[in-house]
Amino acid sequence: MRRRMRAYLTVMATGSVLLAGCAQGTGDTKTNASYDRNASLSGAVTVMGFGATDEIGKVRLDEAKKALGKKVKVKLIPGDLDIQQFLSSVASGEPPEVVYADRAQIGSFASRGAILPLDDCIKGEGIDTAVFRKSALDAVTFNGHVYGIPEFNVVQIIQANADLLRKAGLTLDDVNGSSWGAISAANKRLMKIQGGKLKVIGYDSKLPEFLPLWAKANGAELISADGRTARLDDPRVVAALKWAVSIYDAQGGFGKVKAYRDSADFFGGGNQFATGTLGAMPMEQWYVNVLNDVSPKALVTFDTVRDHQGQPIAFASGSAWAIPKGSKHPAAACRFARVMTQTSSWVKAAQERVRLRKKDGGLFTGVLTGNVVADRKIKAMIKPSGDQKWDQAIQATYTANDHTFSMPANPAGQEFQTAWQDGVNRVLNGQQSPEAAMRQAQKEAQKALDDAWAEFEK
Repeated sequence: MRRRMRAYLTVMATGSVLLAGCAQGTGDTKTNASYDRNASLSGAVTVMGFGATDEIGKVRLDEAKKALGKKVKVKLIPGDLDIQQFLSSVASGEPPEVVYADRAQIGSFASRGAILPLDDCIKGEGIDTAVFRKSALDAVTFNGHVYGIPEFNVVQIIQANADLLRKAGLTLDDVNGSSWGAISAANKRLMKIQGGKLKVIGYDSKLPEFLPLWAKANGAELISADGRTARLDDPRVVAALKWAVSIYDAQGGFGKVKAYRDSADFFGGGNQFATGTLGAMPMEQWYVNVLNDVSPKALVTFDTVRDHQGQPIAFASGSAWAIPKGSKHPAAACRFARVMTQTSSWVKAAQERVRLRKKDGGLFTGVLTGNVVADRKIKAMIKPSGDQKWDQAIQATYTANDHTFSMPANPAGQEFQTAWQDGVNRVLNGQQSPEAAMRQAQKEAQKALDDAWAEFEK
């Protein structure tokens, strides 16, 4: 599990960097493929970026192989998607049949002609797009066409040290985001500095990556719904950034917090919650499984992230299946994507995880997918753990999953992300004020969007 999570964090941070300079002008994405759910298929299907390393992947892969039939041979290229390798394979005319990508990459891939629109695939294979979460489907819909079939879903929840909260006279309401003033006050009461050194991080606002979350909580979006207009200099975005940075400033600056945070045994028994060196933070839901695995007795407590009206919010991210331009067997690739994400496959995989958790004496915390029906069926399989904190974590996770937003697919996905993250980092490093940083980021992001849209629409 820990290896997979490290890999996930790595690809989220670096995976899309190669998009900016690759696969421009990959050409026409039209195909003469015929998609028919009842057709008998044959040939080889190479799957890039997917390794089926656990029971959730293995069970669904077996289901996909059955649906493809004995005449179709499936070959996996495991490991995180190598974007340079993928785009080079498309340019050479020898791509894999299907690719497993981060949803944030889909817009850039689509605009460069590296992947196929899936309208005919969806219709021919009878993929019910109504079951997909809107935030997940929006993230893979570019220029009015669906280019990816959503898979897993990743959301954030508030994770806190219950003992530190209690000793400081605080509750989850003080750190869940419903009041930024309350978080700022809680941060000062929770943090501990001795001899000029930070000993306990009061609150971690998780910059730069969670700026979209705080902006949304403040009523703002970083980009327009059509993916054409950057909104990084919106006063509400600037205010969110200013507040999130102030959390670090109160603890001696981002550099000190980050250095102390990075020194923690994040995936081990010496993590910040187990050692009492972190008060609270928003964090992806998968970390609940890490904590339950390595420090089950840690005094932790959980809630959803809240906006200023006290409503749950979460910035959804995740993966998707896409069919590359030049795929030799797009019909088989489409069927593969359908079965990997259909409700029955998710449920069967979750049942196997329940069986294994019961056998090992572990806790089943559910599985978040882009499929609303599957999520509902899987949630019904969860049994009370007998430990309030883990039941609380599961409830917060599923509530967050029902209140998600995402950024729309656009042709300058990585360049846009780089613009706002670089802006945040300039503020964190003391190089610019929030206002100046976001003005510069706005210019850079809008130019990237304008250039990418112009190139796409030529």
